[in-house]
Amino acid sequence: MDNLLSIVTFLPALAALILALFLRGGDAAADRNAKWLAMIATSATFVISVFILFQFDASNTGFQMVEEGSWIMGMNYKMGVDGISVLFVMLTTFMMPLTILASWDVKLRVKEYMIAFLLLETLMLGVFMALDLVLFYLFFEAGLIPMFLIIGIWGGKNRIYASFKFFLYTFLGSVLMLVAMVAMYADAGTTDIPTLLAHEFAFADFEVLGIHIVGGLQTMLWLAFFASFAVKMPMWPVHTWLPDAHVQAPTAGSVVLAAILLKMGGYGFLRFSLPMFPVGSEVMAPLVFWMSAIAIVYTSLVALVQEDMK
Repeated sequence: MDNLLSIVTFLPALAALILALFLRGGDAAADRNAKWLAMIATSATFVISVFILFQFDASNTGFQMVEEGSWIMGMNYKMGVDGISVLFVMLTTFMMPLTILASWDVKLRVKEYMIAFLLLETLMLGVFMALDLVLFYLFFEAGLIPMFLIIGIWGGKNRIYASFKFFLYTFLGSVLMLVAMVAMYADAGTTDIPTLLAHEFAFADFEVLGIHIVGGLQTMLWLAFFASFAVKMPMWPVHTWLPDAHVQAPTAGSVVLAAILLKMGGYGFLRFSLPMFPVGSEVMAPLVFWMSAIAIVYTSLVALVQEDMK
């Protein structure tokens, strides 16, 4: 099937567009139609995504089913999957019908609720399939908007505080990643991810404001990406947005956060940090180990005093 990846990615967005344009009214019938359309769209997306898994060649270590074309303002539209991303794609398409099912008793602004989840699915799938830095960043950042709305509109009594905290933490971390992407383009002359994976970024030591940087440019780029991915996972000590978001989000929002959105940080480390900046990863490994060790002890102690199971 041609353009299979694009079909899977944008089918939920198409359903969201249909809901926005053609579903009228706020009565029980309209709400029921919105739920059924969202369920059909997410289920169909999962069924079609199974064909990706069947066509995937596990013996091929490169990117497969690549789709490429020119995009707006000279940017490149490029999608593909490898052994890492194909599993995240299947996880996403499998979980989304379950989240819609878990939302069946929602009564407030049902159409808008379903639109938010459908758009969120498209944006999450785009993150895992994008093979261009600009495209990846757009999907990565745009995914904040529907989740911000899901928490802020359909969340608990402190939903406004939790939604803004979630947005500001994750957005500010990603600003540094954007700066790093600009530096990568300046150094490699491309935003194509497979090409960047083969490019060797400079790792000669240098000084910045009197500070000796071991690993050079690779360490600087690694730190910029780390600022975004560590918040997204989230790692201690930039984790404090997560308890608020989990508690205040509706049940389906908590499921998406735990099952998919938080995995984007780990996916980013596997896709970008480790293969593109190996020297920087080696230099900064002790920092990650210490942060992780502290987190194990700290979060265990915090869990002991929690009164809210969620």
